[in-house]
Amino acid sequence: MSESKTFAVLGAGSYGTALAIVLASNGHQVKMWARDAEQAEAMQSDRTNSRYLPDVSFPETLQVSNDISEVMKEPTMVLVAVPSHAFRAALQTIKPYLNEKTPIIWASKGLDPDTGDLLGNVLVEELGASQPHAILSGPSFAKEMARGMPTAISLASSKSELAKELAIDFHNDRFRVYISTDVIGLQIGGAVKNVVAIGAGIADGLGFGSNARTALITRGLAEMKRLGVALGGKPETFNGMAGMGDLVLTCTDDQSRNRRFGLALGQGGDRDGAEEAIGQVVEGVRNAHEIHMLSERVGVEMPICEAIYRIIYEGEDPKVAAHELLTRDLKAES
Repeated sequence: MSESKTFAVLGAGSYGTALAIVLASNGHQVKMWARDAEQAEAMQSDRTNSRYLPDVSFPETLQVSNDISEVMKEPTMVLVAVPSHAFRAALQTIKPYLNEKTPIIWASKGLDPDTGDLLGNVLVEELGASQPHAILSGPSFAKEMARGMPTAISLASSKSELAKELAIDFHNDRFRVYISTDVIGLQIGGAVKNVVAIGAGIADGLGFGSNARTALITRGLAEMKRLGVALGGKPETFNGMAGMGDLVLTCTDDQSRNRRFGLALGQGGDRDGAEEAIGQVVEGVRNAHEIHMLSERVGVEMPICEAIYRIIYEGEDPKVAAHELLTRDLKAES
């Protein structure tokens, strides 16, 4: 375990709270920012996130505030765990308080909603190329992390020493961190797996069975790797925690909001009703549009992700989209 540091954590949803609990449990001083003042006050006084993680108590070293100037008072590290569509705004919010040498770690999974660009590029646009940064991604449901259940995850930075330092900060006997330099690969893995998980949910909602789900996961991984490598990611990254690991988790477990959203669509539900029933951000809905923009821009064929895009944004019948996938021209597997 590393020496105690001060972490500012932006985002008081289930995932941000779970990561804040991990850091505080490791002995770090953690200040978590919640946008809503009433929510922040309740979390601080009740010592729990009653909305998302009601059965997990906060460690003493975890404090919650909606005062960004207080949260950003000389942190050693900053962790951004807001939904991907709020990532740019979060960086703009902290920029006036930020030391240019303070590392930024983000755990947001997705792309820029307006451009389909990587969040790492958004960070450079907003904070400059010299701001140290890293990404945390991998198979990690918030409830299990917060309860101290065994979890393994990936952390990547172009600066290997920063990656090693952060891995030590997060690591404990229930939270294992694998380090990487493939910042691009981790970003693509975290976004594409959300879209494929919606597809896995749709397939199960249609009653297609285990064979179809396994085929969809396998070919979804191929699409993830194709896009990632085209953008400069490393092929081996997609066989690891932030690729295959996160994909399998999100596609097969009903804790996944993306999978549950897909299940609802496959069973005949509509987009708005499915999102409302889940009650939290379903990242894969926006990711489907973002991946559509990005794959078209770089010229990478992604038939599964494209089918999910058509179902969500063009109203295509899931049965029709499935038929189109199954009747595509025969091709070699690789």
